[in-house]
Amino acid sequence: MTRRVVVQILPALDAGGVERCTLETARALVAAGHRSIVVSSGGRLVPQLEREGSEHITLPVHRKSLASLLQVLPLRRQLLALDADILHARSRVPAWIAWLAWRGMPATARPRFVTTMHGLHSVSPYSAIMARGEVVIAGSETVRRYILENYPQCPPERIHLIPEGVDPDEFPYDFQPNDRWIAEWQRDFPELEGKTVLALPGRLTRLKGHATFIELMRSLSDHPEVHGLIIGGAEAKKAAYAAELRAAVADAGLADRISFTGHRSDMREVLTRCHLVYSLSTQPETFGRTVLEALRLGRPVMGWDVGGVGEILSRCYPIGRIAAGDNAALLAATRRWLQQRDRPAPCPHFLLTDMCARTLSLYDALANRAAANASPPG
Repeated sequence: MTRRVVVQILPALDAGGVERCTLETARALVAAGHRSIVVSSGGRLVPQLEREGSEHITLPVHRKSLASLLQVLPLRRQLLALDADILHARSRVPAWIAWLAWRGMPATARPRFVTTMHGLHSVSPYSAIMARGEVVIAGSETVRRYILENYPQCPPERIHLIPEGVDPDEFPYDFQPNDRWIAEWQRDFPELEGKTVLALPGRLTRLKGHATFIELMRSLSDHPEVHGLIIGGAEAKKAAYAAELRAAVADAGLADRISFTGHRSDMREVLTRCHLVYSLSTQPETFGRTVLEALRLGRPVMGWDVGGVGEILSRCYPIGRIAAGDNAALLAATRRWLQQRDRPAPCPHFLLTDMCARTLSLYDALANRAAANASPPG
């Protein structure tokens, strides 16, 4: 096996689907004997990344500012020093820095340039950088179609569909937390004891559909056994929205029927305390990792039948698909579920091992192609 040097670049290593994919790919690279390096501005996940055998290079590649272009030369120097085989950009500002650094390298010293389109960004020259990879990875069919429709300069053969995935060993069907965790949960959220918990996970941003969830809970006032749970925290810049959300719950008369967990790093355990999970984002999700995690644990999910969430539900829990924005259908489906309490069967699709194996195979094929092109003719 040829040992590869793979550099992934993203804004920061804090929380979110991009960060999780980066760590999972890094872990797979290390397990396969490759050298894994991540470039970011830092964050709370850096210690975990390094514990798992990868290296971290701290560069301020996160600011949406022309000043970020000052990082082009430092990154180019790093790539040359590392003799990198693959440069994988996962977000727009880092992708521009990476592309400019890469383009300025001698052709014989360049790594192969890969991008992953993690979001359905507004179509613009700024966003177009994510379709400039020598290979462009789409994490769902929704993303693949979005690239084809909006960036015709990206040939279809350059787009590789590699769906994200979840490790069934990390999220096993019917998993139950240990007694100590359950005791702490019951101490922190005694109001949930004996209730049917309907949950909306996700960061506290306006796009996650909290208003729809609050209205749903208000419409279920005839079900006193139901309690709502909003799972997730707010970044500092979203503090005003978090306060607005709590005020909206109080104004709806639901302060005693909806609880907030704040940020949680134990989502697997928290999801086991939920009886029905929702995905109600006002914009299509590119994948829907939390939806898949809940389904893996055997928790039913209802969500808008669009984007990556619709793709997951169609293959793992079709009854959970609701026409996007149809609040009446959402309420009716919830009432039906409260009577029947059905559960999803174990889902064999969207495995993390598949995602990692296909990504590493792509890296290897690209690096081999570069070596072949660099070889003198026989």
